[in-house]
Amino acid sequence: MRVAGERESGLDLVLAQPRGFCAGVVRAVDIVERVIARGDSPVYVRHEIVHNGRVVADLKAKGARFVESLDEVPDGATTIFSAHGVSRAVEAEAARRGLPVVDATCPLVAKVHGQGRRYAAQGRTVILVGHAGHAEVEGTLGQIDGTVHLVGSVAEAEGLDLPAGTPLAYVTQTTLSVDDTRAIIATLRRRFPDLVGPETRDICYATQNRQAAVRALADIADVILVVGARNSSNCNRLREIAAEAGRPSHLVEGAQDLEQIALDGVRTLGLTAGASTPEVVIAEVIAALQRRTPLRISSLPGIVEGVTFPLPSSLSHT
Repeated sequence: MRVAGERESGLDLVLAQPRGFCAGVVRAVDIVERVIARGDSPVYVRHEIVHNGRVVADLKAKGARFVESLDEVPDGATTIFSAHGVSRAVEAEAARRGLPVVDATCPLVAKVHGQGRRYAAQGRTVILVGHAGHAEVEGTLGQIDGTVHLVGSVAEAEGLDLPAGTPLAYVTQTTLSVDDTRAIIATLRRRFPDLVGPETRDICYATQNRQAAVRALADIADVILVVGARNSSNCNRLREIAAEAGRPSHLVEGAQDLEQIALDGVRTLGLTAGASTPEVVIAEVIAALQRRTPLRISSLPGIVEGVTFPLPSSLSHT
């Protein structure tokens, strides 16, 4: 139980910088809204446009219909590919059926696709470092010619059965970071000397920035809240990083999840949000905390992102 007077004293709420939407998510959501606004009806989106239930619900209310397969899309219906990207087989099926397609694949995901194809064209066997079953990984696997080996851990890298002299290249899922993959890549380099891959600056800027920010938050916070969806890879990784730094950490999808989190004895509460979390949900969580106890709110210094990605040419003037 909270001791007498503790509620009145409140707590310090420190916000990570940056947090929330990245440029790829902003672009993807904008694409769906613009396609709806120009009068296309109905509008089908293959897979969740981004991994956040509030974003999906809001777009559904505006007229978007979300499906997992093109089989669910009627002939002639405008179809949007999600920010996670799709395989060439999905692209080919849409083209075969003559579906009007607007591609909302994040440009940084598309960059990984291009890197993988270039490495394959050089005769290298490609390794994709990522999480099996993730939508982005499924799309990337289907964008690269030849066999692609998916590796998600050091143990899997140790067990990769390839001749020692095999020319290899690696690419990574964008919601990971160099820190996530360093041990895996080091294992691959030890086992396979002829290994090439992208430089640090080629990894998703938003992933790295948010992970650096949560590490800084862990230096000062007693407990850390990560606002985001449970099926979001980048949100889960933020919570894991906070835990690895020795801080109790909780992934909260919205204000309703706060009821289960004890704040007794907490003096400084850190808050961040994944790249697919809208600002409105962050604001609702903060408001719920304010109803619970007085807050002194501040933000850590950090990178102010000015990155923007252009819309597809078909929407640039809508």
